[in-house]
Amino acid sequence: MKIALQVLACLVAVEFFYIMYLETFATTSKKTAEVFQMDQEELSRPSANTLFKNQGIYNGLLAVLTLIAAFALGKIVLVLQLVLAYMILVAAYGAVTSQPKILLMQGGLPILTLIVSFFA
Repeated sequence: MKIALQVLACLVAVEFFYIMYLETFATTSKKTAEVFQMDQEELSRPSANTLFKNQGIYNGLLAVLTLIAAFALGKIVLVLQLVLAYMILVAAYGAVTSQPKILLMQGGLPILTLIVSFFA
């Protein structure tokens, strides 16, 4: 079960690195506009662009913390569970304040990984 947990943790990290890529490096791209349901023109505004880039850095840090918790800390599954719980809370907040589908889009994989972590 530990291998399954590490594979899922890697998938969570990849998802959050992808979000970081969209928000930080491809901020004004067509794909970013599509994913976040915003106009490219709006994403090009300096204020929105800066906010997206800042948010992207946070998502990248969550990906790094997920990998550290899954591999470097080994037997301390609690740290991974806390990082996953935080990701789920952020997705829940996004679902309440923005779009309900965010809960499953951004929080679905962390939810599954958290459940598996209790059996690893």
